[in-house]
Amino acid sequence: MSDALDDWLAHGLNDVSARTVTLYQGTIVPLLSERLGTVKLKDLTAGDVQSALTAVAARMSTRTVQISRNVLVRAIRQAERDGLAARNVAALVKPPKGQRAGRPSKSLTLEQATALMDAAKGTRLEAYIILSLLAGLRTEEARALRWDHVVGWTGGQWQPVTEAGFDHEQLAVFVWRSDRAGGDTKTPKSRRTLALARRCATALREQKIRQVADRLAAGWLWQDHNLVFASTIGTPLDDHNVRRQFRKITESAGLGSTWVPRELRHTFVSLLSAHGVPVEAIALLAGHNQTATTELVYRHQIVPALTRGAEVMDQIFG
Repeated sequence: MSDALDDWLAHGLNDVSARTVTLYQGTIVPLLSERLGTVKLKDLTAGDVQSALTAVAARMSTRTVQISRNVLVRAIRQAERDGLAARNVAALVKPPKGQRAGRPSKSLTLEQATALMDAAKGTRLEAYIILSLLAGLRTEEARALRWDHVVGWTGGQWQPVTEAGFDHEQLAVFVWRSDRAGGDTKTPKSRRTLALARRCATALREQKIRQVADRLAAGWLWQDHNLVFASTIGTPLDDHNVRRQFRKITESAGLGSTWVPRELRHTFVSLLSAHGVPVEAIALLAGHNQTATTELVYRHQIVPALTRGAEVMDQIFG
């Protein structure tokens, strides 16, 4: 089984991000090899798999157990393809619940969200925070956003602000890319066009001015990736650096250092729901495949409940 896992790591990960590869190599495969590494593929039973996953569940989160089971299924499927296994017994096993809960997500209150945006004013993450908070972009979607996907409605069509400027009655973003393997959004329904609240438009205009200054300061060091959010030399942002800068801003806002950027999206859902937006509309704005995803992942932010996201955010923040 250890050979099958190693072979899958070497040849079966073309469609995943570097961060996911690190997770598999550094955590998941060692956990599985510890229990199943010496078992011959032809002798592997569903009971062996169940026993291994139960051992993982005794010390890891439910999410880690689920990932471990999925890795086994994929590794054995590759072995089946190569004629090294006759049956994928891992697919027959239901993963047990882990003993440790994952870190629960939370959302900011309206007062906290306002304090955060005030604290972010003038920082390099100001527009990043505002767009994530008021438009509900995933962090990987924000990092991949390009200037040609920031558009204004003019002449009966959307035109990039880099060509038509920012002075339009309505601005929007094409959420068509993400910082994931292959550059695609998380799901097909994640690919969406979002109207922007006025505060988003203002923040993006200031971000463009800031980036022009960065480009002049960088000179020949500048690398043009056409990214809305980039480093001081134009390169893509690293998610670890974003989290570190974000926590400095939450501390400055008096919110402590336990917040992470993805919780801005949770706040987006929470604020919309609290102001009467039905879950069906929130699911569309958030780019979920179905309302069940919205209700499950954001169940603590959803309240029983009409208007589109940008309009509501304008009402909330003026």
